[in-house]
Amino acid sequence: MAMQDTIVAIATPPGRGGVGMVRVSGKSLATMAEAICGKPLIRRVAQHTRFLDGANQVIDDGLALFFASPASFTGEDVLELHAHGSPMVLQALVRRCIELGARHAQPGEFTKRAYLNSKLDLAQAEAVADVIDAATESAARAAVRSLTGEFSSRIKVLQDKLIRLRMFVEATLDFPEEDVEFLETERAREKLAETRTALEHVLAEAGRGQLLHDGIRIVLAGEPNVGKSSLLNALAGDEIAIVTPIAGTTRDTVKSRISIKGLPIEVIDTAGLRETSDPVEAMGIERTRAAIRDADLALVIVESDAVVSPQLLSELPATLPRIVVRNKIDLRQQDAHADAAGVWLSAKTGDGMALLTDAIADAVGFNYRDEGGFMARERHVTALRAALAHVSDAAAHLDHVALELFAEELRFAHDALGAITGEFTADDLLGEIFSRFCIGK
Repeated sequence: MAMQDTIVAIATPPGRGGVGMVRVSGKSLATMAEAICGKPLIRRVAQHTRFLDGANQVIDDGLALFFASPASFTGEDVLELHAHGSPMVLQALVRRCIELGARHAQPGEFTKRAYLNSKLDLAQAEAVADVIDAATESAARAAVRSLTGEFSSRIKVLQDKLIRLRMFVEATLDFPEEDVEFLETERAREKLAETRTALEHVLAEAGRGQLLHDGIRIVLAGEPNVGKSSLLNALAGDEIAIVTPIAGTTRDTVKSRISIKGLPIEVIDTAGLRETSDPVEAMGIERTRAAIRDADLALVIVESDAVVSPQLLSELPATLPRIVVRNKIDLRQQDAHADAAGVWLSAKTGDGMALLTDAIADAVGFNYRDEGGFMARERHVTALRAALAHVSDAAAHLDHVALELFAEELRFAHDALGAITGEFTADDLLGEIFSRFCIGK
């Protein structure tokens, strides 16, 4: 895509609405703005105007805002046309902009221009999409913190620590005859340990941020008629699945998106695991096994006075975290397996559900008590882990007084952090990131 092009797109969601907005970005848009509005626009002032086509016929009546470069979202001239939310009106405005030299914007192109013009770093640019896509209030708040630069500033602090270390070691390598006290005073080891601790803290916060971004998939597994569908309904707060006393009612996976303590979750109810000659139920059981393979957490549901079947546990991958849920406590005798492990609850009455939501958050390492933090993605976590690994390798080289290798590992760690904010980012990665944005952002 050519940065010198003028781009245009409808920036509001598809469909009818009270207000719709067309956004234009490019160089020297004052002439285009005057042609559409029939008058010059005052910078950064919302002006009531008529929008005109090429024959000076009125397309619509609305508000126009003109942001002159570089004081705009993209860093270029930006024109916003706020019209009535009719798809026909908005498309007519787009056509008029194209007649005047614009072209259709590609997904994420406005935000990409903001990044390329240094209005945002890459982590902030990704946060634009994360704010739009946030599935919970906690996720939205974390995304806004990333958008305003909180995550980027934490990365900058880590980079500054590495730069100071690199400065000391490079001085030692370049001027060995000078009295540069580096290893002798243990400053290197102390500073490296401080940097590693800071990295670990940011990585832990990024892990929580990734959970907010990605969410988790929870599968409800168990034998027929243990209350899986009732538990789904209790978690969702709605009658999502059919509940009957008849074993084998659920023949297919039933999914519901919910929020638990601010964490986005997809809960999947499944067919009960058992031997069956019913071909339809057998198909449902195979789908149950597929859902288990794709899950991040399994809730193994049994009746409160039952023993967890070894055959049931054998259906779960060894690496899949699981919580044993002992359902129907409203029906059990008080002394029945009272010391058995698991979360005791009644999906019917709601007793014990708070214990389950706490257990889910703990099982996936989600610290819902922390109201701070920022949004993060898998690539951010991967980069932080790489930086931490390089810092660990640097410590090993320092112990052996291999300063050249020590300096090299510090450089690798610095570059890994730079990939988060976009200082060292391949063009193909940029294309992948921005192609996932909606058009108009």
